Amino acid sequence: METRKKGQWCEITVPQQWTTYTLDFLLRNVWKAPKKLLHSFRMEKNIRINGEPPNWNNQLIAGDKLQIKLFQPEEYQVSPAFQDVELLYEDDHLMIFNKPARMDTHPNDPDQRDTLLNAAAFHLQTNGESLNPRHIHRLDRDTTGTVLFAKNALVGAILDRMLEERRIKRTYLALADGLLHKEKGTINKPIGRDRHHPVRRRVSNTGQPAITHFEVIKRLPKEKRTLIRCSLDTGRTHQIRVHLSDLGHPLTGDVLYGGSNTYSRQALHAVKIEFVHPFTGETILCRAPFLDQPPIFRNIDPNSI
Repeated sequence: METRKKGQWCEITVPQQWTTYTLDFLLRNVWKAPKKLLHSFRMEKNIRINGEPPNWNNQLIAGDKLQIKLFQPEEYQVSPAFQDVELLYEDDHLMIFNKPARMDTHPNDPDQRDTLLNAAAFHLQTNGESLNPRHIHRLDRDTTGTVLFAKNALVGAILDRMLEERRIKRTYLALADGLLHKEKGTINKPIGRDRHHPVRRRVSNTGQPAITHFEVIKRLPKEKRTLIRCSLDTGRTHQIRVHLSDLGHPLTGDVLYGGSNTYSRQALHAVKIEFVHPFTGETILCRAPFLDQPPIFRNIDPNSI
């Protein structure tokens, strides 16, 4: 689809496939925008068609210009602060960063300024965009790789729903201790808090549903480790770490879950993210280069995953 940014407005040329929709149906049923946001659009007259206030119940017409005020200045929810972080992808609506180890995705207290969210706010500020970045998912402090951010509330809500519906595909690389015998498998075990430890999670019948798919890429007999690819149907805290530990093959370096202390962090990298852009319809596919020096993942090209 054809979209463009015009000041504070996003202009979308209505495609042929939308001509069976009314504006109300598009927002409520296709994009499933939150009711509060829809009310704001109506009350503040932040949606136009061809520059005019629309009738929300009329069918859309191919070629018309749908204009939504998405880029009005917002107050930052965190303090912008520079961090040396690689930007993998950016357009008017979203950003994807390559998070390094030993960095939180977002602040855990109001004074924390060294997180990826602070870095995202700083990036927008230096580009003259007074927009409040919204992280769509998180990575553990010592897990590296792709993290997706939305630049406005509508795209943030759409991406949140896409994540819930598993339409945002995230692929991880992991090094596990020991040699896995199965070539591939699915771990479907609920995860809950470990009441004996403030941070650790565990497999628990009373926990939240958690599903991890894994596939062996390479066995490393000399090192007694296995390189595996993982994908998730759910996004529980420490999910891959807990599931592989329960399988008897904790992540290398993950001492919290019984892994060897070979590395200073768990050997887990969010190597790839893929989804269809909610506005343009394009497939967005990003791969994250490895960041560790010395390297943890050796002799493997992220672009091959």
